[in-house]
Amino acid sequence: MGMWASLDAMWEMPAEKRIFGAVLLFSWTVYLWETFLAQRQRRIYKTTTHVPPELGQIMDSETFEKSRLYQLDKSTFSFWSGLYSEIEGTLILLFGGIPYLWRLSGRFCGYAGFGPEYEGAPCFRKLQGIPPPFLVSPVPLIHLFLQSGIPSLLSLITQSLVFLLLATLFSALTGLPWSLYNTFVIEEKHGFNQQTLGFFMKDAVKKFIVTQCILLPVSSLLLYIIKIGGDYFFIYAWLFTLVVSLVLVTIYADYIAPLFDKFTPLPEGKLKQEIEVMAKSIDFPLTKVYVVEGSKRSSHSNAYFYGFFKNKRIVLFDTLLEEYSVLNKDILEEPGMEPRKDGEGDSEEIKAKVKNKKQGCKNEEVLAVLGHELGHWKLGHTVKNIIISQMNSFLCFFLFAVLIGRKELFAAFGFYTSQPTLIGLLIIFQFIFSPYNEVLSFCLTVLSRRFEFQADAFAKKLGKAKDLYSALIKLNKDNLGFPVSDWLFSMWHYSHPPLLERLQALENSKQD
Repeated sequence: MGMWASLDAMWEMPAEKRIFGAVLLFSWTVYLWETFLAQRQRRIYKTTTHVPPELGQIMDSETFEKSRLYQLDKSTFSFWSGLYSEIEGTLILLFGGIPYLWRLSGRFCGYAGFGPEYEGAPCFRKLQGIPPPFLVSPVPLIHLFLQSGIPSLLSLITQSLVFLLLATLFSALTGLPWSLYNTFVIEEKHGFNQQTLGFFMKDAVKKFIVTQCILLPVSSLLLYIIKIGGDYFFIYAWLFTLVVSLVLVTIYADYIAPLFDKFTPLPEGKLKQEIEVMAKSIDFPLTKVYVVEGSKRSSHSNAYFYGFFKNKRIVLFDTLLEEYSVLNKDILEEPGMEPRKDGEGDSEEIKAKVKNKKQGCKNEEVLAVLGHELGHWKLGHTVKNIIISQMNSFLCFFLFAVLIGRKELFAAFGFYTSQPTLIGLLIIFQFIFSPYNEVLSFCLTVLSRRFEFQADAFAKKLGKAKDLYSALIKLNKDNLGFPVSDWLFSMWHYSHPPLLERLQALENSKQD
């Protein structure tokens, strides 16, 4: 009876209190679930102290122990940073942090002449006291503009942008100590960090500025579209975000990424020729191959392709290339590949932080990795992911249109007298949709693992199974990946299949 009485009492509470309580309850439920999974995996790190027999031919005991300790440190860091994040988020909600920041944004706008009572620029406000008959062109147009409601819309958008600026600044500042610890304690301890403190801080400031240069104009246009779009604003908003996402994907590697990393064309030689031949064999419209100087930040490695239609480019991290990485100064250059002179292209940060550490893949293994990546393109995985993403985006905007008029949603988070559009986006997309987002995230993780197996199978068909097999082992070693995982943890989190599963799939048809 006591439990049912409590449930009855809960349902008798005002709707806004039920919504607020449900949001907090779900947030902590997800956190506890994630912590439970992390502890299962942490138990694996602690108890698996020797190389399992099935991995005996894959990893030596020294590398196994290094990866185990690295993952243990990352697990500890993840626990404390996750706990802090959850407590911070809860306190912000409990103590009205969101409405407080909105009011603070309004005060800042008021100081600049864009307060809630704003009806135009200061010079325009003076004109409102002039009787219309005495107004001469173009002042009548200004008078009509002041009476149109557009100034109040601009005021609301301005306050929204200030709110976004303050919120992202707060997030950057509170996250900075955690980022510093992760980079200069954990990554440094395990030999991955290549940055100096000065470079790190300069990079962080640059990232913040670039983010604001993109976020603020895009957000202002989105808010404007929502406000003037009428009953079908969700269609226009979705189309706008679709265009923005396609533009960002198109320009990222050419105009945004070079602000942070140095991109150079892959030198003429055997590797470039073989990449071009492989691309041509599967009709991949390759135009350029770049090497990015990722080693100035970290010794982790990666490769990706980008571009639309007939303008595809491939980007290789220098840490992926055994004979190009600045971390392999002692490696002999392969015939046909232009050697890097000592110190050529190296920043001062690299010169100060370079460690004598052999890593990366041979040319054949690099080709196998690219065969896997190109498999994603050939099999339509990229297009399928875009379609899924846009279907989800359209659904979310449609549901947003349905829910935005519900005043109790705003009241649940402390907005009793106003319903700002930006706050509605925040409440609905981040909090109300959170159960749906968790389910969707899990489904996409499962789909991603399926795509990875398919891309591996595609590399097999190209005759790259043997080289991909050895490349996966090398990359796992270079990145200190731990090859043993808890089944539930990996099922929930791993977008890529565990190493052993991928190797077993390749072993079945590995080329001799």
